[in-house]
Amino acid sequence: AFAMHAGVTLHLRALYGENDHHKLEALFKALGSDIRIAIIRTLLEEPDMSMNELAARLEITAGALTGHVKKLEECGILKVSAEGSGHGNVKRCSVLPDRVLIDLRPRSACKNAYQVSLKVGQFSECEVWPTCGMASKDGLIGEMDDVRYFSHPARFSADILWFGRGYVEYTVPCFIPAGSRIESLTISAELSSEAPGVNEVWPSDISFYVNGVPLGKWTSPGDFGNQRGLLNPDWWHDRLNQYGLLKMLTVSHEGTFIDGRRLSDVRVEDLCLDEKKGLRLRFAVEGDSDHVGGMTLFGRAFGNYERDIEVRMDYQGPAQGAAEKREPTE
Repeated sequence: AFAMHAGVTLHLRALYGENDHHKLEALFKALGSDIRIAIIRTLLEEPDMSMNELAARLEITAGALTGHVKKLEECGILKVSAEGSGHGNVKRCSVLPDRVLIDLRPRSACKNAYQVSLKVGQFSECEVWPTCGMASKDGLIGEMDDVRYFSHPARFSADILWFGRGYVEYTVPCFIPAGSRIESLTISAELSSEAPGVNEVWPSDISFYVNGVPLGKWTSPGDFGNQRGLLNPDWWHDRLNQYGLLKMLTVSHEGTFIDGRRLSDVRVEDLCLDEKKGLRLRFAVEGDSDHVGGMTLFGRAFGNYERDIEVRMDYQGPAQGAAEKREPTE
């Protein structure tokens, strides 16, 4: 029911965390209803319907629809917004994800986690080529297609950036106890290609690096503009990049995975992670790739997800590591 369009993905680990069982249970219950599945399918086929339109399409009363919509809204499947009119507010419904990803792969048993969010303009190094630009929620930063503005101080307020080829690199601080051992690294960001204007079919190979180590490439299918991004400010033009796909990259002892699928054999041990130095995270579109279709990186004020670049490190503290190494006594 959720793979009907190349839109956005609901990642259960990213949205709820690994131990929020109550919210996960609410999600499963919300999806365990034929009428609620019908609501989702209808809104995927015809986005942004009013409650009355949706009730008429499903041949149920508006009162009966309200309870179903509330359950789907509470678990992050639907968004309900009020549209002003001369006779009060008209409530309109839209689907946030069109796919649900449940990652069932085993995780390490460590209970310690360090998380940090980075604004998309907070890069420490870059080299980009047009088409390119940046914007905050309040307006464009400088001029479009002028790479000089990628070194302007105002870039730190950027909530969206795009370029035709090149890279942006972020210095990620790491404030975990000295002597800790990092068990896994998880990176999530909303990404799409970058076409002149927008183009639904515009593949682009986006490469990921940590500390200079190539983790692998993911091919973005396009630069999405078939419908307006849910979070885009009112001034943002309809012929500009609208939204991306939320991608989750995980590096563990078993290898590197993107959305639960193996991307490469690079393991967390290969990244030379040091809690004293932090890490360097790079997103790149390389000129010698098969598909040089640019990249758009969305922050919390643009696209379909109210989030910046998210980095999480699961680690074992010094005491945990020592306990593991200690031989059992009789």
